[in-house]
Amino acid sequence: MRVTVRVPATSANLGPGFDTFGLALDLCNEVTVDTDARPGVTWEGEGADDLPVDGSDLVSTTMASIAASMDMPLPPLAVRGVNRIPLARGLGSSSAATVAGVVLASRVLELGIDGGDAEPGARDPFSVFAEATRIEGHPDNAAPAAFGGLTIAVDGAVHRLEPHPELRTVVLVPSVRLDTASARDALPDRVPMADAVFNLGHAALLVDALTNDPSLLQEALRDRLHQDARLELVPEMADQFDRIRALRRVPVCVSGAGPSLLAFPLDGAEIPPEALEGPGDWRALPLAIRREGFAVDG
Repeated sequence: MRVTVRVPATSANLGPGFDTFGLALDLCNEVTVDTDARPGVTWEGEGADDLPVDGSDLVSTTMASIAASMDMPLPPLAVRGVNRIPLARGLGSSSAATVAGVVLASRVLELGIDGGDAEPGARDPFSVFAEATRIEGHPDNAAPAAFGGLTIAVDGAVHRLEPHPELRTVVLVPSVRLDTASARDALPDRVPMADAVFNLGHAALLVDALTNDPSLLQEALRDRLHQDARLELVPEMADQFDRIRALRRVPVCVSGAGPSLLAFPLDGAEIPPEALEGPGDWRALPLAIRREGFAVDG
């Protein structure tokens, strides 16, 4: 058996949508398992030299977790990954690996979690989302990786919305990394009532901005719960955020926990090259919004 799964990058939080909103981006990791090939793990692409090849990577451990939960052994297999999502940059690389592992285990063990046993090309994004969230614990990233588009993850449920067709994104990726645990530890345990109310209103406005009226994004992306604390962790991220936000018609937010930034150029606006010349060795990745989540061949 040979199965390949493609899973998109995701940007979570989206300003005021802390731990809830997520957007799928058209930048996909691809993982293939082959039960007829010599067992082993290989990686190429983003972070390939940093990923383990002894079976302790997140794709392999997720597959093992699914097999253990079903009390079924995994057959010997080869795992070959092509990574396009930068690691530890706030673009959902961990959720992409977990979703890939869930889908691949489902196919190899014929569990039907991903809907593949129903009919060719069938998908069951909710079951994949639920398993990935159980294993990794980040529903705001797992939801768009499974469903695609714009998602709102609330109390174990996912509400998928169709992004505005004219919405454009540019992901700004620095050379520095920031692990999610450190970014989480920087957040306060309590917030003022005024800040909570501010975020509630702006989160509601953001739904309208992303689906109906992108001109509202500059105001709608404002946040008082997490962005400032995370920007302080990486000075070059804070400087870049201020440079981009000062541009006309380029709303911006922290992508996930950072340090990448997600910009939404409006009305043909562009990010000038000089805006990327500050500290941090930034890359600009213009990315379409991915309308579907994971996809499977085999």
